[in-house]
Amino acid sequence: MTPALQDFRRVVLKVGSALLVDRSRGRLRHAWLAALAEDIAELHARGVDVLVVSSGAIALGRTVLGYAPGTLRLEESQAAAAVGQISLARHWSEALGHHGIAAGQILVTPQDTEERRRYLNARATVLKLLEVRAVPVVNENDTVATSEIRYGDNDRLAARVATMIGADVLVLFSDIDGLYTAPPATDPQARHLPLVERITPEIESMAGGPASELSRGGMRTKVEAGKIAASGGTHMIIADGRGKNPLRTILQGGRCTWFLSGSNPIAARKAWIAGSLEPRGALVVDQGAARALQGGASLLPVGVTAIEGSFGRGDAVIIRDASGRTLGRGLVAYDSTQAAGIIGRTSREIAELLTHPGRAEMIHRDDLAMAGG
Repeated sequence: MTPALQDFRRVVLKVGSALLVDRSRGRLRHAWLAALAEDIAELHARGVDVLVVSSGAIALGRTVLGYAPGTLRLEESQAAAAVGQISLARHWSEALGHHGIAAGQILVTPQDTEERRRYLNARATVLKLLEVRAVPVVNENDTVATSEIRYGDNDRLAARVATMIGADVLVLFSDIDGLYTAPPATDPQARHLPLVERITPEIESMAGGPASELSRGGMRTKVEAGKIAASGGTHMIIADGRGKNPLRTILQGGRCTWFLSGSNPIAARKAWIAGSLEPRGALVVDQGAARALQGGASLLPVGVTAIEGSFGRGDAVIIRDASGRTLGRGLVAYDSTQAAGIIGRTSREIAELLTHPGRAEMIHRDDLAMAGG
């Protein structure tokens, strides 16, 4: 059964350069962005968390700097991105601000979503923005990323960000209304697929190559993004974004392709913490903390009685009770040296002990996977 977009509470939208920027003039499509902002405002008013992954910085910046059409050298791309990011952030801020919504710019590199310490920082920032009802606008940090370490396209970046924040669904806006059995531009017998329950080798073989100079992505990268999203418990949609109000079109039943995940973001994240990460140490907790954890609470420093091993912030650690029984695993918010200085202390004392504001939780409940849970 095909899901309905309006049933989800956390949505990530990916907007590509070819949609946002008029390639012939190198200028932003203001009317299109205004219509999408209107769509976002309608979702936002229903209480939905919305995050945008937006390309366009290089496409805007290259026009300002007068670069000729064609492939840019790495340093030219970085310079164009530096100029274009300012313009892109302003356009998003103004478009969303028209509806009384604050926009927050976040520039990321691959390490920010794949290295656990940076991952925790990026995730905490995004979740705080969503908590205060802002719309984070994320882009790859093209000014510092190199060709060797960059994502190469914002489809996969969007999928990484979507799973990082536990999004229910990722919407990839494209110049096509979904996945076909073959490229429809060259095969008149190509058939549209409204639903992909699982990405198989056959599904992967249906994807084509990159489409345009302004867009690094193609259907192949979109299907790869679908695999990333599905593994993190996030559904994905590929939809035609060229018309005005493209999000409203989906909500009203417009044609698109759904890629389903067999899990949900919370379950997928818990499974990742429980089974995919090597623990670097352990925290021993008292009886009160053990009961609170079993009830779904976060682990606070006051409930920790001892620390074992040497670990860094964001590492996985085992949680044990006083008898040595393993209660679960989690991603710790402090390194072992800092943790040793605040165990048994109340949250109010942490800032004074560390000489800077610290997180209230030793391990947040979203970063916990309890044994048997």
